[in-house]
Amino acid sequence: MSGGQNAEDTEPKHPRETTVLYGHEAAERSVLEAYRSGRLAHALLIAGPPGVGKATLAYRIARFVLAHPDAAAPAVQAARSLSVAPDHGVTRRMAARAQGDFLVLERTVNEKTGKLRQDIAVDDVRKTVTFFGSTSGAGGWRIALVDAVDELNDYGANALLKILEEPPQKALLLLVSHSAARVLPTIRSRCRVMPLRELSAADIARAAAAASGREENEPDVLRAAALAEGSVSRALALLSGNTLELRKQIVALLEGLPAVDRQALHGLGDRLYGTDPAMLHAFVDTVNGWLAERLRASPKEPRSLDRIARIWHDFNQLSRDTETFNLDRKPLVFNVFMELADAWRAC
Repeated sequence: MSGGQNAEDTEPKHPRETTVLYGHEAAERSVLEAYRSGRLAHALLIAGPPGVGKATLAYRIARFVLAHPDAAAPAVQAARSLSVAPDHGVTRRMAARAQGDFLVLERTVNEKTGKLRQDIAVDDVRKTVTFFGSTSGAGGWRIALVDAVDELNDYGANALLKILEEPPQKALLLLVSHSAARVLPTIRSRCRVMPLRELSAADIARAAAAASGREENEPDVLRAAALAEGSVSRALALLSGNTLELRKQIVALLEGLPAVDRQALHGLGDRLYGTDPAMLHAFVDTVNGWLAERLRASPKEPRSLDRIARIWHDFNQLSRDTETFNLDRKPLVFNVFMELADAWRAC
């Protein structure tokens, strides 16, 4: 795809469709070495902050094992990564959700309410018993991916635990978690824990560019990567069409300080109205990023720095409360702009 393609014209790829992984080469090598030496654990708990590529790595592991079921095969012994060609049959079937020996457990839509369930349905978890007990494919492997194990309720966790306690031969469970410490000890103790750290801005730019069809050196991509706090998903949210336009509007208002356009702030508050976290996150990220750049570019007197630091702290606390309690977002907008305007006039 060309670098000039608009972000709104390209939907980010789902991890099941993503054939590249950035920033976690060491974790990938450790899985590859364990697999070809016959020491791959029957359950891997892939943990780390949201948006760093945990699910992408899990799909990548599953794809490689199903494409190369014989760990002693020359192709496996010679492999330098878990990469599988995009035109490979397993790659295509997995992307189409048609790989029979691969089961994904995730939250589904409640048919009665039409809304996404808060937890992974326990009945779906119980399917793993039948899944692992049925006849496997040509290579003998059966793989289940839980995305994410944090979204299991007590009943679902207990159902999963039964499989972990007595894993069948050539069974592999891949558990994605946003916080390994919050996973039940009975589950965590039966897994090999693989912690993934936040990605560097350079890796985020590469991953976001690959997922959105952009070039990694585009100013918008670099800016989104810098604001993403180690998360590819947050960078992609910042690159979406509506969010990108919103960010430019916010920066224009910030650049106008200490002058404040109240009508424009009302319009900005109206755009943030609702429960969509992406727009609120874009607002908070943009304000924080702009402040950080200004403070680095033109250091103020200590008293001014203290005041900006207090505004920064209060703004982020208020933004967290606004999201947690679903408060009106317009006061957040006016509060930070008025405080910053006063601070800039006092400089």
